Amino acid sequence: METIANKNTATLLQLSALTQYFFPLGNFIFPALIWSLKKNDSEFIDYNGKQAINFQLSLFLYSFLLIVIAAPIFIYTLFSGMSVNVSTNEDWIVEHLSMGKITGLVLIAIIACCLVIGLKIAELFLILYASVKSNNGERYDFPLTIKFIK
Repeated sequence: METIANKNTATLLQLSALTQYFFPLGNFIFPALIWSLKKNDSEFIDYNGKQAINFQLSLFLYSFLLIVIAAPIFIYTLFSGMSVNVSTNEDWIVEHLSMGKITGLVLIAIIACCLVIGLKIAELFLILYASVKSNNGERYDFPLTIKFIK
């Protein structure tokens, strides 16, 4: 049975990841700070701290991979079949930029934006769900989380 103080600390630890909307890297700094200060007080707090940090690191990795995959596709779509000529008066002339190419770029951008928005919405709901579980004294494992800290 967990004490109310431990439940509240674990809940605050989970909710501190939402500081990313107010402070850059707040989703890493604040959970790590609370966890490092309170991890020796309770195994429950230690467990929740590891879960929150691992979840945030996993989301960062997934977002980075999305950018690594989407950026080359976007660049390739932009420059494939395009030729650039220099005229006699040293003006650059871009040829073969068609509406179909622009539509492809917009489609890639929309898909990437939808994936990022979906990831952020899922993150918000999972953080809130983990906070409720922590407040009830239950352990919660975030889905698709890589165990960076064991």
